[in-house]
Amino acid sequence: MTSLRVLLVDDEPDLRAATAQALDLAGFQVMEFSAAERVVEMVSFGFPGIVLTDIRMPGMDGLTLMSRVHEIDRDIPVILITGHGDVQLAVRAMRDGAHDFVEKPFAASQLSDIVARAVDHRRLVLENRVLRAAAGQVDDLEQRLIGRSNMMIDLRRRIRTIGPSEADVLIEGATGAGKEVVARALHDLSSRSNRPLVTIDCAALPATLIESELFGHEPGAFAGALRARYGKFEHARGGTILLDDIASVPLDLQGKLVRVIEERTVTRLGANEPIDLDVRFMATARVPLQAEVQAGRFRADLLYRLNVVTLHVPPLSARREDVPLLFLRLLVEAARRHRVAAPEVPPAVISQLAARDWPGNVRELRNAADRYALGLGEGLVPEDPPGRLAERVAEFERREIEAALAAHRGNLKPVYESLGLSRKTLWEKMQKHGLDKAQFGAASEDSDQ
Repeated sequence: MTSLRVLLVDDEPDLRAATAQALDLAGFQVMEFSAAERVVEMVSFGFPGIVLTDIRMPGMDGLTLMSRVHEIDRDIPVILITGHGDVQLAVRAMRDGAHDFVEKPFAASQLSDIVARAVDHRRLVLENRVLRAAAGQVDDLEQRLIGRSNMMIDLRRRIRTIGPSEADVLIEGATGAGKEVVARALHDLSSRSNRPLVTIDCAALPATLIESELFGHEPGAFAGALRARYGKFEHARGGTILLDDIASVPLDLQGKLVRVIEERTVTRLGANEPIDLDVRFMATARVPLQAEVQAGRFRADLLYRLNVVTLHVPPLSARREDVPLLFLRLLVEAARRHRVAAPEVPPAVISQLAARDWPGNVRELRNAADRYALGLGEGLVPEDPPGRLAERVAEFERREIEAALAAHRGNLKPVYESLGLSRKTLWEKMQKHGLDKAQFGAASEDSDQ
């Protein structure tokens, strides 16, 4: 029936054998495993198959296996085999990414139908990737946006979903976090990838020429306009326009941008006839634009037209577990660029890298990797001796709570649930460390969130 494989995981030999036989008779290629750990070793990005696993198993259980598989490739279907008491757990797991579930005892025909749908889904995913690769659109998000934190896994999943669409996208994130990398990935995954991605640095446009640069002009439109000129909007026809640092656009020009984005037309300075634009708009912002709207520095109607989809690029301080892997990758790139051998990185350096806040995010980390590759990283590890154990524990606790608050945008309930704390304990620890949920985007008056 299919060349795609089914990795079957169940610690009960009899049930595993019966399930494998039923699937084999239905035409599936089945590989049996008694433990989940071996399955993780079998799976890779682009693995030609699916995973069918029991939930309750010694060692690594089915839900943990699903999480590990989706860290490697979010689009590998995972089907859960549940007992009667695990149905609610399986339903929650589906919200977290499980493809489907089947409850014991199940009929062979029921299982075959579920597996067939998952295999067809996987086949379509793989065929789509091949087509993109043939068109020069290799799905290399793991290389562009490095990280195994849940935030980065979810960001890559959303990019793969949104990229092929025509939706306008607002990308928010701190300086150096990788907003332009996200925009480029979205463009490369779209049907517009063979057309230009025109990046407009809104902060760098001269105030006196900004309209001419964007809209173009006709001869005689102003002093010095001797011939007609395409603006950047026209130059991107058929492609994508990236409005970088959109919050720096003057208020009077924001009104004109609203019309361009809404009507997909542009009128050159000195002309009367509008020109149709076939473009997709993206924009980046270093600060939350909703706050800028409330402060009167950004038009609400422009925000509403830009944020059909909003992506948040997390800072390194919110995904510290990604810093070591990212640094090592940047170090290899730096060594290749400077034509030197990549130096070894001692564990003490790795620990200090993960402990730093990196306010400049990936850009700052890349500079540190360049210096280290050139043998100039002596200052990378602070020379001050570590504090007492209690101080280090307190600092670790503060960082973990801060990262959880950032990940959940200041909403307290998912924070104390993910950290295994009571609401009262979390609140006391936040007071102790001087943390305010409003810093992370939550409304300070909403005490239950």
